[in-house]
Amino acid sequence: MSDQRGKKGGPRASSGAAGKPSGKKVGKKTMGTRFISRTMTEKVKTAKGRKGSSTKWLQRQLNDPYVAEAQVRGYRSRAAFKLLELDEKFLILKPGKRIVDLGAAPGGWTQVIVERVNPSKTTDKGNANQIVALDINEMEEIPGAKILLQDFLDPEAPELLKAAMGGQADVVLSDMAAPATGHPATDHMRIMGLCEVALDFAEEVLAPGGMFLAKVLQGGTENELLTRMKKSFKTVKHAKPPASRSDSAESYVIAQGFRGTDKDTKA
Repeated sequence: MSDQRGKKGGPRASSGAAGKPSGKKVGKKTMGTRFISRTMTEKVKTAKGRKGSSTKWLQRQLNDPYVAEAQVRGYRSRAAFKLLELDEKFLILKPGKRIVDLGAAPGGWTQVIVERVNPSKTTDKGNANQIVALDINEMEEIPGAKILLQDFLDPEAPELLKAAMGGQADVVLSDMAAPATGHPATDHMRIMGLCEVALDFAEEVLAPGGMFLAKVLQGGTENELLTRMKKSFKTVKHAKPPASRSDSAESYVIAQGFRGTDKDTKA
């Protein structure tokens, strides 16, 4: 998934706040994550002019079962399995929900949302399900989702989104990540910065009771940001899906039960 400046990334579960989420345990493959493809280990020879690091990356890609399975299923990125696994644990993608995918390109998460939510059906209020994928980078259309070529940091973005959805969102997802610098402290700071601005946006567009999910780096959510989330949401947890590579420091923060804003209270 693109950061609206970078890439999309990966549930081995670990809890943050007290309480156990409903749903199946992550790690047990259900129909959503059971692999169709069969993988065989392939070795990559070092070619003339190819750096050792490039050879290592290529071998990892060729032998990554999630990469192979994504190709079989037609997912645009292996990151689709991270959302599938997170959904199996936290029951994020329910029919009748208005869902926003921030920094959506290339669209792997949006594909999963469409599959799980089935926007062709209508809600109990008679309104069509709404899925909006938002990014400053162009992406190919995905039937069942609206794609907004828009920087979510623009002041008018929240109102444009609500207009596209026909109301407030029930779920805001962000798998955004800034390009890695190789300097852990800098990378952590940049990821947390993206998480914070994504939370700003979520608080603008979420309906009371809504959910926010975003990528963070190992070490979890900064204390100040975590405190803010706990004030704005009823529960806050952390999880690392199995599809997230073991050598990756990424995990996800899941905030459920948005308490709403003063504007919601007055309305």
